[in-house]
Amino acid sequence: MRFLSIQSHVAYGHVGNSAAVFPLQRMGHEVWPVLTVNFSNHTGYGSWGGPLIPADDVRAVVQGIEDRGVLGTVDGVLSGYLGGEEIVDVVLDAVTRVKAANPLATYTCDPVMGNANSGCFVAPTIPPLIREKALPHADILTPNQFELGFMTDTSPDTIDSTLESADRIRDLGPRAVLVTSVLRPDREPDTIEMLAVDDEGAWIVQTPHLPFKANGSGDVTSAVFTAHYRESGSAVVALEKTASSVFDLLQTTLGSGERELRLVQSQEAFAHPQMQFRARQVR
Repeated sequence: MRFLSIQSHVAYGHVGNSAAVFPLQRMGHEVWPVLTVNFSNHTGYGSWGGPLIPADDVRAVVQGIEDRGVLGTVDGVLSGYLGGEEIVDVVLDAVTRVKAANPLATYTCDPVMGNANSGCFVAPTIPPLIREKALPHADILTPNQFELGFMTDTSPDTIDSTLESADRIRDLGPRAVLVTSVLRPDREPDTIEMLAVDDEGAWIVQTPHLPFKANGSGDVTSAVFTAHYRESGSAVVALEKTASSVFDLLQTTLGSGERELRLVQSQEAFAHPQMQFRARQVR
């Protein structure tokens, strides 16, 4: 498959396209990365160098790809952190162009807003932009549990309440929702879960909760799930393969003692998931 990935880029470390592109390539897919920033490192370090790329320049890259006459071969568009209204418009314009050329193409929106530990870390204008402009165009949405609640004005914690919030999101446009970092009070100790919901049902998968913060893991998860979902057409297959690959990536990173994701060292986990976790159907 071929993916047009409109996301940030960092030279050091792995977030945005720096996290999404290599796993997809190692899975055998073609990826066309379009950069929205070109930073030295992710902003979690507190300082960085490099530019935000103006929206017109991002649009020009997409236009240049279209001029090659190849947008009709794109199977999916990916987006992650959206820094402002102008970039949102560029992404949605690209989605419109791709879908006009290939009506079977999908758009995956990773609605980056925050997490349960840090709260919302984007500008107050970003969540309404995603909810009102991006969501209606998305086919696949990959929020964490905090972002799901933020977008639906709910507080999902149990399986039932998380399912209810996911259904609210699906009423706004996306047909498939992957909820990451699901933390319900009645789960087994030291575990974390992901929940996938589409028209065929809902499934949850549980893995050990590794004790560290991994910037970019959500970007990897969104990309890998999208590829498996598009390839298999099955939410449960995509969920199990994604859980396997991402857990092995995180475990390898934790064992290395490094702060940044060990993508290259974990490449076999993307190409050949071990399938060590099984999902159970919850609806």
